[in-house]
Amino acid sequence: MTTSAKRIFRRAGITAVVAALLAGVAPGVAAADNGRDRPDLRAMVDEIAASGFAGAQLRVHDARGDWTGSAGVRELGSAAKPPTNGRFRIGSNTKTFVSTVVLQMVGEGKVGLDSPVAGYLPEFGLDRRITVRMLLQHTSGLFDYTGAMLPDGTIVPGIPLTGKEFLDNRYHSYQPEELVRFGLSKPPLFAPGTDWTYTNINYVLAGLVIEKVAGRPYGDELERRILRPLGLRDTVVPGTWPGIPGPHAHGYYRYEEKPGQWRTVDITNQNPSWASSAGELISTTKDLHTFFSALLGGKLLPAPLLAEMRKPHPKGGYGLGLYVQEASCGTVLKGMGGFHGYGTLMASTPDGSRTYELSMTYGDSDADLGQAYNKADQLLTDKVLCGK
Repeated sequence: MTTSAKRIFRRAGITAVVAALLAGVAPGVAAADNGRDRPDLRAMVDEIAASGFAGAQLRVHDARGDWTGSAGVRELGSAAKPPTNGRFRIGSNTKTFVSTVVLQMVGEGKVGLDSPVAGYLPEFGLDRRITVRMLLQHTSGLFDYTGAMLPDGTIVPGIPLTGKEFLDNRYHSYQPEELVRFGLSKPPLFAPGTDWTYTNINYVLAGLVIEKVAGRPYGDELERRILRPLGLRDTVVPGTWPGIPGPHAHGYYRYEEKPGQWRTVDITNQNPSWASSAGELISTTKDLHTFFSALLGGKLLPAPLLAEMRKPHPKGGYGLGLYVQEASCGTVLKGMGGFHGYGTLMASTPDGSRTYELSMTYGDSDADLGQAYNKADQLLTDKVLCGK
């Protein structure tokens, strides 16, 4: 358990992609915590929850100030709304935090952005053409331990992350070295630097680079460099701890138990070590807003490295730890993440004048929640970031 996790658990008094609304439960919207009514934003979060999610909580910053609200239900079978200050699993938004720490080390001369990863982690026998930059931008070509599709269309499975096999395995603890070696046991997808594909193994390796250079767990280094300086008191690096501290909405996992027979399971408690430094963090919309605003505002990285971070790969539109997208109003910057039971978005205009953070919890809907996730992203991009 990391230092940040222990701190949160003490404060909370604790010692120890996809589905939605329970049939017959109206979505409803919780009151905004700032006292300002924004019918336009209330309608959006209501629409998002009703598209197939159990619940949603939204935070918006624009010219009219800050607003938070929620819609749907906190837990299936209950009428209580999701807390507007609730914690949730942020999935791959973790990568933005990890990339920031690596780039801070680059700025300090402790890590070379274009240096071979093998120089920091010789124990894995990595191809010396793979650089730190390639990890952060997903161009290493390494096979992902979560599974991958080969160039000929063949799907090669990874560790158990779907169906009953995942549920039976959901409290298993993985070591990051174990995840890396699983990926390295498979042939690479392409030669380093010749293509782009999104793979979690890159950021597990990035976390191990942080640990090797810092001489401490990556979560402790993240806390030292980002969480404490920014006052992100509700952001946790859980390690193998399966719970979510403090107020939170429940997340659910829906799977086909037998042909034609679907089952929905409360997946709120699960061991997140399979995601490690690629996706394990727990946070809040407020903390994500504080972090992303500080990052894009130049408070965490010097201007040249922030510029490197914001250079997108032409194929994936991915910079170094965040997405750089072209919207109808110009460039927007985003973090996107999914975890069993949870989906998260954080987004901003380059100048930080318009931002949103969204947490969605999956329930028991049979809707295509991948499509619903993308629709929510497009809705908020158009109306919040672009002001349509």
